[in-house]
Amino acid sequence: MIPPCKEIGYAKEKPCGDRVYFLTRYLIHETDKGTEILEVSLARGTEIMREIENVHCLAHEDEVVWYPDKVQIHDQAKLISIALTTGKPCTIFRAFDEHLTFVLNPGSIELMTVHVYDIIPPLPSLATTLNELEKNGLFCDLRIRLEYHITDIRNFEADVFPCSAAGFSKTLDIDSMSGGERLAGCATGDAIFRECYGDNFQRIDTCPLSQVNNEPFIARCCRKERCFTGMHNGRFGSVVHWGASPREILSAVEELIESLEKI
Repeated sequence: MIPPCKEIGYAKEKPCGDRVYFLTRYLIHETDKGTEILEVSLARGTEIMREIENVHCLAHEDEVVWYPDKVQIHDQAKLISIALTTGKPCTIFRAFDEHLTFVLNPGSIELMTVHVYDIIPPLPSLATTLNELEKNGLFCDLRIRLEYHITDIRNFEADVFPCSAAGFSKTLDIDSMSGGERLAGCATGDAIFRECYGDNFQRIDTCPLSQVNNEPFIARCCRKERCFTGMHNGRFGSVVHWGASPREILSAVEELIESLEKI
């Protein structure tokens, strides 16, 4: 359980007696023994401050801990991950703007793991963009965790690599081939070699999509026809183009989660 901060009140003093703000559904209540979490129901009316009709204690003082650092309280996945480490059923968090929320019984809240497939070198742009989007809170309400699978193609025993931008000494985009090479590349590199030099080569597949062995997943590929959310080689996931923008990558993640919820 993670309530929105607008439904949480902090009950230490009583400037309006026993009345609380009309949006309040939960109270973080300071007592002589510590902090407890209360669920409240309020009297009906049009007043901003309303009387409490019923109170139910969700967590007693010995079950509650305050997390010491300020956090992005809308990042539910992070809050759950932290709450699982505190050893208490309820962890209270304070935001950078001083708003409060709490996580109650984090072990009962399920996080979905989305597997990210990318390659280096050069920069793993999909993984890097996803990491930045996550840091900026754009996955806050999705309750997902990202697990990265990044293949280093420098470990492949090849003579030729796809692109000079990755810093390789011999690449398909600059150097001429003589035949018989071991090419580290994808289906596009395969097609280029065949069109320019014939069939005398061996290809080692570097496409992130070919590395997928978990679902749901998100991967990048240079083939536009593969860029969609759905089944890929028997696994469900989203494929974005090699040059996808942050907005396109964010949309792909949202579409992936929405599709899984429908399923």
